[in-house]
Amino acid sequence: MPTAKSKARILVVDDEAAQMRALCDTLPAEDYDAVGFTDARSALAELQRTKCDLLLADLMMPGMDGIELLRAAREIDPHLVGIIMTGDGTIATAVEAMKAGALDYILKPFKLSVVIPVLERALAVRRLHLENAELALRVRERTLELEAANRELEAFAYSVAHDLRGPLSVIVGYAETLIEDHSAQWPDQPRQLAGAILASGEHMQRLIDGLLRLSRFGRQPLSKGPVDTRALVGEVVDELRRQHAGREVFVHVGEIPGCVGDQALLRQVLVNLLSNAFKFTRTREKPLVTVIGWTEGRETVYCVRDNGAGFDMQQADKLFAAFQRFHDSDEYEGTGIGLSIASRIVQRHGGRIWASAEVGKGAAFYFSIPD
Repeated sequence: MPTAKSKARILVVDDEAAQMRALCDTLPAEDYDAVGFTDARSALAELQRTKCDLLLADLMMPGMDGIELLRAAREIDPHLVGIIMTGDGTIATAVEAMKAGALDYILKPFKLSVVIPVLERALAVRRLHLENAELALRVRERTLELEAANRELEAFAYSVAHDLRGPLSVIVGYAETLIEDHSAQWPDQPRQLAGAILASGEHMQRLIDGLLRLSRFGRQPLSKGPVDTRALVGEVVDELRRQHAGREVFVHVGEIPGCVGDQALLRQVLVNLLSNAFKFTRTREKPLVTVIGWTEGRETVYCVRDNGAGFDMQQADKLFAAFQRFHDSDEYEGTGIGLSIASRIVQRHGGRIWASAEVGKGAAFYFSIPD
């Protein structure tokens, strides 16, 4: 790409030698470097040897016309911009040139005052293409770096969590033994302290198990296929009804289109979202959970809505982070890992997940799966 200190290089190809030389002699005075040829083959050989910014080619030439030349030149340099010179001012000529990749065309005989603005526009487009290509390359490189960093972080988290399970199990086991065998002879304070040690150890075990599950769902390969989402919802709701046999939760299941995805992982998303809906409607006299879905553009959107505790939307940016909790643990159990797992699974499908809520008036969780 030409910089402020370098001149744009124009490759001029015209079988009329006088026309070609006139352009090559004139363009340097307008601050361009120009090299010219009277046949396409020589021009392509030059392009193989030296970078050019713009091809200015005659349309009608023996052997290989300007459109064929432009196609061949763009195979050598995809970012090369081309302008076709023609004495035929018909719309058909312009359309044919544009289909071949020409950015513009100029009519013969032409004036320099007409040619220069066309060249400037074409070179501006080339600069934009090159800048976009460079930006896309940096984005790809950055994405690869982030993916590698995430893999390393997940591996580290898995290793740490796995290694912590052993000593933590010993701590919890000893605490249980001490309480079972000796707490009857202890004063109140040691008994309470031992109970706190056991409860904290068990809570840490649940956190570690959640971390391992999050790591597993992030690393598990996808096995995609057609998914009957409505049937999955029915299975999960039946399972939750058995777990909450002492409660009457009204569940409304509306129209739910299917999708293509990993059935086991998408089932886990529904388990996590519906489990939360059942949990956070616990204090409602008439708990209501609604599950619906619809097609929107090139994705299928699902919604799990409840009339439960809700949450403050000012904290919504933290909602899908690991171990984030918006309610006291003594009020609602959990580790704060379920939504993180759901988010990870949806993102691995290339989808989106988001929520809306109001404190005391329930919450709605949405996720999309692209076609």
